[in-house]
Amino acid sequence: MPSLLWLISILAAYLIGSIPFGVMLGKAKGIDIRAHGSKNIGATNVGRVLGRRLGVLCFVLDMMKGIIPVLAAGSACGVINVEPGEMSQGQMWLWLLVAAAVVTGHMASIFLGFAGGKGVATGFGAALAMWPLLTLPALGALVVWYAMMRLMRYVSLASMTAAVSLPAWYLLRCIPPSGENIPGSIIHASPPLIVTAGLALLILWRHRANIARLRRGEEPRIGERG
Repeated sequence: MPSLLWLISILAAYLIGSIPFGVMLGKAKGIDIRAHGSKNIGATNVGRVLGRRLGVLCFVLDMMKGIIPVLAAGSACGVINVEPGEMSQGQMWLWLLVAAAVVTGHMASIFLGFAGGKGVATGFGAALAMWPLLTLPALGALVVWYAMMRLMRYVSLASMTAAVSLPAWYLLRCIPPSGENIPGSIIHASPPLIVTAGLALLILWRHRANIARLRRGEEPRIGERG
């Protein structure tokens, strides 16, 4: 039964992640968001094209579709509120597969011909829902995102920096308070480290056009259209 629950959770997470809220909000206004601005379906482009209020709504909806399936799977399969040292690596990998499925759904939606967004808001929601495995690292990444936004005023740069900081925050979380057997603790809790590092690389790849614009000085800052 636990194996079946995990399988159902992974499939459901992909389908929920595939819901293209940015496209739906655009169509409600008579606009195909994929044909305007950066043509991305995420909150940043929605905010630039449709206004800040709908951009914030899109971010919240994309984040919630990361939170809900991961939280539900963790609760149903008994891994919520379990410390990394008390969870088996198999349980970590299965829970991470649920998180990966929901992010994959956002990036390669079955409803959009396997196209999609960059996965930042959904990935943040998925990490936040993995209590306590990735919740605190996700909040640390949010602090980094906010600081970069205030400092540089580039959403893309803030998102990439936050994504890269997530595995670093998790690595710090793996260090036991006693300072004993640090290598063993890190090795046992390595699945989330591997996945968050992979997610960071994927988000950097999805932002390659933004990186090119940043290098050319053409990336719009907050409040600018582009």
